[in-house]
Amino acid sequence: MSPDSTIVPSVNTRELLRHRPFLLFFAARGLSSFAYQIAAVAVGWQVYALTHSAFYLGLIGLAQFLPVAGLTFLAGHAADRYPRQLVVRLCQMVEGAAAVFLAWGSFGGWLTVADIFAAITLLGAARAFESPAVSALLPGVVPEGLLQKGTALSSSVFQLATIVGPALGGLIYAISPAVPYAVMAVGWLLSGLLIGGIGVDRPVHPKEPPSFASLFAGVEFVRRNQAILGTISLDLFAVLLGGATALLPVYAKDILHTGPWGLGVLRGAPAVGALLMTVWITRFPLNRRVGLRMFQAVIVFGAATILFGVSRSVPVSIIALVLMGASDMVSVVIRLSLVQLRTPDEMRGRVGAVNFLFINASNQLGEFESGFTAALLGAVPAVVLGGVGTIAVALLWMRLFPALRNVEKLE
Repeated sequence: MSPDSTIVPSVNTRELLRHRPFLLFFAARGLSSFAYQIAAVAVGWQVYALTHSAFYLGLIGLAQFLPVAGLTFLAGHAADRYPRQLVVRLCQMVEGAAAVFLAWGSFGGWLTVADIFAAITLLGAARAFESPAVSALLPGVVPEGLLQKGTALSSSVFQLATIVGPALGGLIYAISPAVPYAVMAVGWLLSGLLIGGIGVDRPVHPKEPPSFASLFAGVEFVRRNQAILGTISLDLFAVLLGGATALLPVYAKDILHTGPWGLGVLRGAPAVGALLMTVWITRFPLNRRVGLRMFQAVIVFGAATILFGVSRSVPVSIIALVLMGASDMVSVVIRLSLVQLRTPDEMRGRVGAVNFLFINASNQLGEFESGFTAALLGAVPAVVLGGVGTIAVALLWMRLFPALRNVEKLE
């Protein structure tokens, strides 16, 4: 979901924003991203308030990941065979309905932890279909030759939502737990309406009949390309071990002694780093030794995770999270650039689904791993050990995937 910042052409941004299909896509992506980021804070804080358990915080990630793991290949297949805007719209309608349920239950005072987990499992299933379709839809809503600029603008609104959304979610949660869920519902429902108005410039027509082989064609494509396999698996294991963000409610409440608004600020800090790094890479492209640069960035991510783990100061913790977001963005840019440049359009849904599966495995299983480890050892040891593990994985992958280490340019 980040731009291929290394090859963004110099074009007039206003020209792209006047293009109606992309403008609708851009606005819909912004609303959906804000809704999801608000959900991350509201659900985490409410579950911790009800259970006071780091383990349950970890289960939030697992509840979102399991439907992704089970539905990924069907989702990629759907994105390559059916109108992508229709797939996205239906998913956002489902997400809006889940948010209405959470708002209703919170307002009525009858919402239980089991209810919350049922809703976020449904959200995970909807996102399993939505994300590959969104990724594959983008090339069809931008004029020819403006794909890189469109990707950059799409990523910028996502990063803005990741910065502002958590802080807004924490602020309005202080009013009432029902308020952030109501805002989420409005965001997803409006996003679905905007997506429904898109007329795709270059719709995809499947070139092969449905079959078991075509369903898993994305896996075979990734397996054959060692550079793509290496970078996706590196992200999987590095972020899996370094999933400190799942424990932010614990740090905010019990270690840094702040409230919901402080949790929102901490949640948004990695996105600040990611957005700053996006601007930097756009201005100073990664044009040599990009494989090695990615490994270096993962090592910095691990070191910043360790710093966050031992910090007892809110400013130091924010700095560490900003560094984590900035270094992670380098890995994201390289991974998505490789996938985008080497995947034919008729396979973008299936390859995007594989990539989404790896991303969710790293983020959401990482949350489960962090919650489980924190329940056994405590929050601080869990985060510090995760950072050490991330650095170890980066060093090991440098030896296992020399083709990735030796990637010189993104071409």
